[in-house]
Amino acid sequence: MSNQEETLPEGWEARKSRSTGLTYFLNKHTKKSQWDKPDGPAPLVDDPEDDDSAPKEVRCSHILVKHVGSRRPSSWREQEITRSIYQAMDLIRDYRQKIVNKEATFEELAREFSDCSSAKRDGDLGFFKRGQMQKPFEDEAFSLKVGQLSHPTETQSGVHIILRTA
Repeated sequence: MSNQEETLPEGWEARKSRSTGLTYFLNKHTKKSQWDKPDGPAPLVDDPEDDDSAPKEVRCSHILVKHVGSRRPSSWREQEITRSIYQAMDLIRDYRQKIVNKEATFEELAREFSDCSSAKRDGDLGFFKRGQMQKPFEDEAFSLKVGQLSHPTETQSGVHIILRTA
């Protein structure tokens, strides 16, 4: 074991680059490498914030169907929402199927049926970064590829289908 490895924090390994001959440092858990000597234990999993290939922000549109258990069971469409979560889920599945079958566009359905004020913008929420949306919505939105439509996603606001647009 080299002197340099003895002083490395837990989970790191020093290696020599075949092309440059310089020393780099490998995280034994994630198998990611870096040139700078680490100053703390190696993370056990990748942090999406550190992943250069992960988007820093995304742009999405959504259709929201609220239900009686939503954190604010009212919308621009209905003053008092009384549908159950099961009814909301059935509606969102129906909207998704219509989009997939090309019976209606996402934008048309969002304008007419979304319980979010973004309905007037065809469901467009604009760009957002991690930490700006409710966690289940954020996780789904950041997992989608551009142009991809999500499956029903539940949050405290209700049930959504999300379309990643950028």
